[in-house]
Amino acid sequence: MANFTIADIKTLREQLGTGMVDTKKALEEADGDLEKAVEILRLKGAKGNAKRADRSTSEGLVAAREGDGRVTLIELNTETDFVAKNERFIALADKVADAAAAVGADSAEAALAAPAGDQTVAELISDEAAIIGEKVELRRVRTVTGENFQVYLHKTSKDLPPQVGVVVAYTGDDAETARSIAQHISFANPSYLSRDEVPEADVEKEREIVTEISRNEGKPEAALPKIVEGRVNAFFKQVALLDQDYAKDNKLSVAQVAKDAGITVTGFARFKVGA
Repeated sequence: MANFTIADIKTLREQLGTGMVDTKKALEEADGDLEKAVEILRLKGAKGNAKRADRSTSEGLVAAREGDGRVTLIELNTETDFVAKNERFIALADKVADAAAAVGADSAEAALAAPAGDQTVAELISDEAAIIGEKVELRRVRTVTGENFQVYLHKTSKDLPPQVGVVVAYTGDDAETARSIAQHISFANPSYLSRDEVPEADVEKEREIVTEISRNEGKPEAALPKIVEGRVNAFFKQVALLDQDYAKDNKLSVAQVAKDAGITVTGFARFKVGA
């Protein structure tokens, strides 16, 4: 009979985030030796990484690291919420965030190539995925530079790590308003800082669509220009942060709130797990 207890199975599962059956089998093969069982699970997991390549990774977490004049935001994904809240996965995310921030990575590709101890981030993730037993993927990385920052990490469930992450770069002294704008971004999900950043091709496509919609609604041809511009402005309110109605007071735009507080938003990033 193998020399291990239910407590050993529980300890190993909590440490690695592995399944009950796989954990028990590894302990049996290792005759109760926890360190050997970890090696067995890692080797078996490495063989399974390729098999898991096509699996969906819709769970995970966001993490941020502030450095000298910059903040790096990452999204690390896995298959199930069970693993997403596991201590080993969270520790992996911390290591990945540290490594990405150290090189100021502004893409997943750059972060994966970054050193993490005596290996790369890509190798670290592969090794940990082999132990965890699920596909683990570094989906997105963004580094925001600026003078001052507010970082807002939001939990959509109290049992899970942060699922929404926002970084706001700004000038000025009102940190409270900057944080409130970060919270607004987490809710409103803008794509651009200002309307000037929206690609002209996207604006023209939107203009063509709303023009056709307006005509199909039977709007008078003479009134079309004004109607179309109104609808294009509504489009800007959807995608451009400074044009958006402020979440805490929709009578004000975000631009007006920032101006009243004496701050200027210079950049932002927002990630939501799986979105």
